[in-house]
Amino acid sequence: MDEADRAIVRGARTTGRGRAVVVSAVLAVVGFVAFCLSISVGDFPIPVANVPGALVGLGDPGAVFVVQELRLPRALVALLVGVAFGLSGVIFQSLAHNPLASPDIIGITSGASAAAVVVIVVMHGSGSAVSAGALIGATLTALAIYVLAWKRGVSPYRLVLVGIGITAVLNAGISYLMTRAEITEAAQATVWLTGSINGRDWGHAGPLAWSLLVLVPITLLLARPLRALQLGEETARGLGVPVERSRAALVLTGVALAAVATAAAGPVAFVAFMAAPVARRLVRAPLTMIPAALVGALVVLAADTAGRRVFAPVELPVGVVTGIIGAPYLIWLLVRANKLGTGG
Repeated sequence: MDEADRAIVRGARTTGRGRAVVVSAVLAVVGFVAFCLSISVGDFPIPVANVPGALVGLGDPGAVFVVQELRLPRALVALLVGVAFGLSGVIFQSLAHNPLASPDIIGITSGASAAAVVVIVVMHGSGSAVSAGALIGATLTALAIYVLAWKRGVSPYRLVLVGIGITAVLNAGISYLMTRAEITEAAQATVWLTGSINGRDWGHAGPLAWSLLVLVPITLLLARPLRALQLGEETARGLGVPVERSRAALVLTGVALAAVATAAAGPVAFVAFMAAPVARRLVRAPLTMIPAALVGALVVLAADTAGRRVFAPVELPVGVVTGIIGAPYLIWLLVRANKLGTGG
């Protein structure tokens, strides 16, 4: 590569980074507006312009109480769940080189859901016990997928197929447990399985925030080996990347992100599936960690606000709204793949 070629590569990298920074800044601003709008709406409406002041304790004491104690935890859970699912989707889709390889498609969230239903229906647990069960279920499911997909390495094609198969098995188990549950337990499990952040308080927001305080920096540190892995195993090894160790670390991180998000809000559908592709289209780059996290946060915040207000006084769970948005996107993606001859 001569000097002219190096200059072209450097210019392309600079342009890509610049676009990523601009897109991230715009998404952050839009996300903050969505965050304030989510807090402002409710039975006691608060002007959006007054929300930033109320967040820091300024303004009417009644508004400050409503914002800080009643609405801020829910909005914060929505934001953090979106960030976690967005980052998890980037990791799995990039590792598998497949837009279908998101945690809600390949079975990670189904594992969390199955374990949570076992805790609710069989063990008659609730609250933190359900969250702990979801974490354990997601981890064990990811381990099973990884082991079953292994054959001198993990093939992206096998990963998706094994994940879809395990998802079917887990969903059958969930259906069986729901038929054996008492009415109250079935109702509790149904709400959880739909994906909802209704009633979330600081007891949910705090652990989720602390978890992401650890997981987000780890994810960003793993971005460099992930970029190399996107070029192929041989190329990554040639660049000095320990392939299997890096892949295992990325899988564990992606599972942890999906698990803590699912434990906090249930299996909110399609957020991880949509966030990374939308971010890639905005940034025009193959790997978009921060933009995908911001897109995920924006999707969950907007879906939660729409679910509360569009059909008021009836409130739709956030998972229903994201499902309405995500299902057509999945159909479009499959149709597009078939037209391009990549649909298998």
